[in-house]
Amino acid sequence: MALRKKRTAPRPADTPWAVELNGVRRSYGKRSAEVHALRGIDLALPHGSFTAVMGPSGSGKSTFLQCAAGLDRPTAGTVRLAGTDITALDENRLTELRRARLGFVFQSFNLLPSLTVEQNVLLPLRLGGRRPDRARARDVLGRVGLGDKGHRRPTELSGGQQQRVAVARALVTRPDVIFADEPTGALDTTTATEILSLLRTAVDRLGATVVMVTHDPSAAAWADRVLFLADGAITDELSGASAQRIGTRLTDLISHHRRLAGVAA
Repeated sequence: MALRKKRTAPRPADTPWAVELNGVRRSYGKRSAEVHALRGIDLALPHGSFTAVMGPSGSGKSTFLQCAAGLDRPTAGTVRLAGTDITALDENRLTELRRARLGFVFQSFNLLPSLTVEQNVLLPLRLGGRRPDRARARDVLGRVGLGDKGHRRPTELSGGQQQRVAVARALVTRPDVIFADEPTGALDTTTATEILSLLRTAVDRLGATVVMVTHDPSAAAWADRVLFLADGAITDELSGASAQRIGTRLTDLISHHRRLAGVAA
């Protein structure tokens, strides 16, 4: 009997863009209760770039990240990752693509306490049906300064060390894009700087593309470009800006948003 060939995630096209959103809208609910989380996002991010996304609470940051990463489907519009239209994929192929070509870093680390550090790092390869590459795991753990911690359990590590493991796990598949959702939100300032330095190094030395949602201007200052969202739309952006300038722009945006909310009320 012939063996079925395992389907793999679509190959990336020859495109300069790591992430493309065209007319992306996302709505929840119906009629009078309908909420427009994203209102027509048009965006293209190049390979090897670091982009931060900021905005007031409820501005659509999380929805933006979820749609861009294929964790949620837009109501309208298209999302392309390295040339692949992920809005056209069925759920199985979309899952394969996320496992093979995307990395994720979350505020809550999302490590499995029953697994060792090395096993946590190798998990994306196992889930993707690929042979666990222990040499690769040791390499990425070494890159994040945890080369001697592979045998430990997550509970034996500090919060900062656990987030380093999460970064290593995100890097292990050599992803097209790393999506980071408030990756320093649960960390002290010194540890947060270490994690941001790792993400910056992944971009500058490994050619990774990072898209990070954050509320912290100091974190956003590590990015090449900062996008500001309000009411589900990109309203402003800064490139190569300082934390102070980013903070001022965010404060102005939040104040404007509150004034509009007061008028609407």
